[in-house]
Amino acid sequence: MRTAPAAAFALFLAAAASARSPFAFREAAPGSIELTESGKPVYVYNYGMMLGGGAPEDRRRCCYIHPVFAPDGTVLTDDFPSDHYHHRGIFWAWPIVRAGGESHDLWTIRGVRQRFVRWTSRKTEPSRAVLGIENGWFVGGRKIVKERVEIEALPASPHCRELRFALSFEATGAPVELEGEPAESKGYGGLCVRFAPREQTAITTSAGREARDFNMAQHPWAQLEAEFRGRRAGLRIDIDPNNPGFPNGWCLRHYGFLGVNYPGLGKHQLEPGRPLVLRYTVTLFN
Repeated sequence: MRTAPAAAFALFLAAAASARSPFAFREAAPGSIELTESGKPVYVYNYGMMLGGGAPEDRRRCCYIHPVFAPDGTVLTDDFPSDHYHHRGIFWAWPIVRAGGESHDLWTIRGVRQRFVRWTSRKTEPSRAVLGIENGWFVGGRKIVKERVEIEALPASPHCRELRFALSFEATGAPVELEGEPAESKGYGGLCVRFAPREQTAITTSAGREARDFNMAQHPWAQLEAEFRGRRAGLRIDIDPNNPGFPNGWCLRHYGFLGVNYPGLGKHQLEPGRPLVLRYTVTLFN
């Protein structure tokens, strides 16, 4: 047990480290927290219920990241695009969530919703910034899944930045089953990115340049690069080799979408005390 002087000294050291950090968190708007580095935006995490872009009320949602910025300030992500109102920056969701004998859809936000519960960390250091969040998946007023999210941002070089994601999902009571989209063997569901409007889109994987869209092709990484309002920039997702099913299948779309499919065309059962943990490195570049 720490003595009062020791605890005070520890707080002093933490405050001193934070004061030297180039990173800072601030409330960007009601329900949104922004991370900056040396005054330049890195990303915005939306913890409040958002609705925009002419989207219908039933697409209101929270618990995702948008906008996300390349080191030169280029906005890489989109929110409420008119062709897929449910797409939302960097997000994680599944089209089939079975609980209590019923099937729900977290992907298009039907029957189950993510809701912010509390912050678990909001830390800035000279070498990184960490945002920790606990969310819940709710069917009506009943929480069926506890979701833990940790986003670690590293300092940017002139042309590159890493964001490290750790996502944890655990049933709060009866088991909850996750499944990717079975139609046409698409398999989508998991960590996803919807990109901002762009030109000259190029998708590359470990197999090289992809000339067409794919479902469930297995790769350890994939990236999308394009011209965003005249600036060349992009985003790459690397799957942690310790993730279940590695290397996972992908949903690759040249209209501006990358998604890591887990469990893809299989199923994963969430149980109390046995969280599903998924880790990814997202690299932003220009």
